[in-house]
Amino acid sequence: MQKLTVLYGHPTDAKTFEKYYTEKHLPLAATMEGVAKIEITKLLGTPDGQKADYYRMAELYFISAEQMQETMSSSEGQATVADLSNFATGGVNVMVGITEND
Repeated sequence: MQKLTVLYGHPTDAKTFEKYYTEKHLPLAATMEGVAKIEITKLLGTPDGQKADYYRMAELYFISAEQMQETMSSSEGQATVADLSNFATGGVNVMVGITEND
């Protein structure tokens, strides 16, 4: 499967981030057709108790690279990407990969 990983940096205000993320961004992301699975993770820290490099991680799975391209270039995909600037005050890193355990 093709996977899009979104890593969110630590926001300037976690409470504001969480409210927007759960009430607006995730419902917007749910409108994207062609996503096979979404996993959302709130990062707690490192095994040795240090602060994690990132605040949250979202992983979106697609059946193929073509499906990912179609989904992300759709109006819903573009709206979801554009929405990041409304709440991701800690920055965002996006990576594309392919799972190897299918």
